[in-house]
Amino acid sequence: MRFRHADAIWSAHPALTAGVLYADGVDARPDTGPRVAAYTARAAARLAGGPEGEFPEVVAWRRTFARLGLRPTQYRCAAESLLRRLRKEGTLPRIHPVVDLCNAISVAYAVPVAALDADRIAGPLLEVRPARGDEAYTAFGGALEHPAPGEVTFVDSAGRAHARRWTHRQSGHSAVGPDTRRVLVVAEAVHDGGARLMPDLVKTLAGELAAHWPVVTADAVLSATAPEFAFGG
Repeated sequence: MRFRHADAIWSAHPALTAGVLYADGVDARPDTGPRVAAYTARAAARLAGGPEGEFPEVVAWRRTFARLGLRPTQYRCAAESLLRRLRKEGTLPRIHPVVDLCNAISVAYAVPVAALDADRIAGPLLEVRPARGDEAYTAFGGALEHPAPGEVTFVDSAGRAHARRWTHRQSGHSAVGPDTRRVLVVAEAVHDGGARLMPDLVKTLAGELAAHWPVVTADAVLSATAPEFAFGG
């Protein structure tokens, strides 16, 4: 399997940097609560100094969404939505040990971190690209949608869309669940400094997964000059 961003994405968003990690051997048994609490506490401490809408990482995603023709306060990147919930409710929802860790790391770094069930992705390619309009997206409630032409999404080789509006919302089809054993984790930043932040974020993800599961992992930081990641071979 291969994961990449299309050349059009790198050209239109030159500040983009992405971190990807593949792990084989996860399940729903470990208690990730203490580590989740540590990362959410780090985010809460930062929120005490000002709302998430002032974070440079979030501001950059808002500008990116605006350039894509999306209202940033209607369609928020996943990291902003999680930070907003943490600020208002003081906690994040518990979903699955892997997802909980990814969400907590997302708010700690203030960038979107998506975890996908790798066995639910049709190979050989998962690509972040503008939609043609015929891709099939399954919402968490089960409804079938079709991303609008030009909308940035994650598309696999079967034409299935695994996201809506780039980092706004993932697909229910590839959501991590009780039967998930292999995951692909994707983190994306578009702010100044993202290229410096991403190696540390990927290292943190790899370390936390290895601390909780006997996993086999591979990871990379992607850029316009190194845009592709091979995994699951």
